[in-house]
Amino acid sequence: MVKYELDSFIRIRREIEPLLKQHWDEIALNKDTIKLNPHWKKYAMLDQNNMLRVYTARKDEELIGYFVVILESSLHYMDHTFAHNDVIFLTKKYRKGLTGVKLIKYAEECLAEEGVKQLFVNTKLHQPFDVILERLEFKEVEKVYSKVLG
Repeated sequence: MVKYELDSFIRIRREIEPLLKQHWDEIALNKDTIKLNPHWKKYAMLDQNNMLRVYTARKDEELIGYFVVILESSLHYMDHTFAHNDVIFLTKKYRKGLTGVKLIKYAEECLAEEGVKQLFVNTKLHQPFDVILERLEFKEVEKVYSKVLG
């Protein structure tokens, strides 16, 4: 059985690194010019300031996935806290079935209990998981364009 939990970034930092590398290998564009180099100190700062949430999925204590969000008050709606997805990943072995859905639903429930008003999740066009998000009643609200500079 897969177990879902809210975890501390500080506690799982070393454990998350190999999955983050797998994630980067699978989805990153422009790998020749933009190398994976997480700003670990900034993650730790966000965690210490209660602005980071790391939701994990584990099978028999092994980390098989994560859903990381950053909390912030909105510049446009200062009465509300919004959660912005930083990264979401499941190892390939667990992508069939409901593991991804359950991970996101768990995060939604936890965030709602905290009073977070809205959750934004990014999805890559070349590696979409839109079907899962639509199943969970997320609505597409923006498109993001990217260009490597310099």
